[in-house]
Amino acid sequence: MTKPLRIKEAVVVEGRYDKAALAGVVDTVILETAGFGVFKDGERLALLRRLAAKRGLIVLTDSDGAGFVIRNHLKGVIPQKQLKHAYIPDVYGKERRKQAPGREGKLGVEGMSPEVLRTAILRAGATVLDGDRPERGQGVLTPADLFALGLSGVPDAALRRAALLKRLDLPEHMSARALLAALNALYTPTELAELLAK
Repeated sequence: MTKPLRIKEAVVVEGRYDKAALAGVVDTVILETAGFGVFKDGERLALLRRLAAKRGLIVLTDSDGAGFVIRNHLKGVIPQKQLKHAYIPDVYGKERRKQAPGREGKLGVEGMSPEVLRTAILRAGATVLDGDRPERGQGVLTPADLFALGLSGVPDAALRRAALLKRLDLPEHMSARALLAALNALYTPTELAELLAK
């Protein structure tokens, strides 16, 4: 099994099954558009814009018409210099979990092999980072950090998390796990400590 690619850019996919398929291929933040949900979800779009500005964003949608509608919407609301586009090939068939193929009969991101997804990400121009993850204290927040900060696993953690999400202009319904991913994408532990001190 090939080691996941550590890349600088965050990746946006359509849904949770796409995210699960990509999780073993890249080591980065992977966000979902919730299908067409991104059209009406201002908070989700704001988070995508922030990640695009901070790290760059790779758009990886299905190769069907719906995937291109979502891709084109993102092209229209996020500056082009912050976007990279990864494309999967047209492969006809159906995903294992589905009883029938999609409307156009094509496999989506979730139906692609890890090798195809890896190739798509590299062809998009992903910035591959060398070496292992930074040592603790150099930009990698852990679940233990959230616990120590009172943001998970303690009484009133949900209230503290909600206050932090509001302060950071992040979506209010983010879980502790999603918050951790967003904080790692947007802040170093030092920057976060400074924010919390205020």
